[in-house]
Amino acid sequence: MDELKIDVVDAEHAGELLTVRRAAFVTEAQLYDDPHIPSLTQTLDELVADLERADVVTLGAWDGPRLVGSVRVGLEEDRALLGRLAVVPDLQGQGIGTQLLMAVLQYLPEQTQEVWVFTGQDSKQNLSLYAKHGFEHQYDQNAGDLTYAYLRKILGGMAGDEAASAAVEETSPSASS
Repeated sequence: MDELKIDVVDAEHAGELLTVRRAAFVTEAQLYDDPHIPSLTQTLDELVADLERADVVTLGAWDGPRLVGSVRVGLEEDRALLGRLAVVPDLQGQGIGTQLLMAVLQYLPEQTQEVWVFTGQDSKQNLSLYAKHGFEHQYDQNAGDLTYAYLRKILGGMAGDEAASAAVEETSPSASS
């Protein structure tokens, strides 16, 4: 695998994104014995409309020219809601999902205070990944036959460029004399 490039996915890549999500979420559908989970039933037109929304950022991970993963970020006032974290089946378990999670922070507006994520209550791998990165379980919610676990991570008041700038300032020698 080449070095991953993470960037915003635009409507031009909607078909490829739809394919990545469907491939990635088949195992989730099998786990819940439900082929009608939203990530598998979303149409191309619905996905294009979602990609064009001002309050949504979808990030993709590219290995060369191939889209190998993605995450959707819904933005609301001072919080972000992550969803549809997907990695192609042949590259799962290689840190792509983690890289996408970490990359999200630089795309958040600076007023973002907390990040929420949801996943199936029985999706042990997903729950473990989110817990490892500081997300804490808040509550469960039923949606038809599925139960989603909602997890939250408090950002401590810094997101996006502000957090990146602070990290750089902490490690850079002072320019003043």
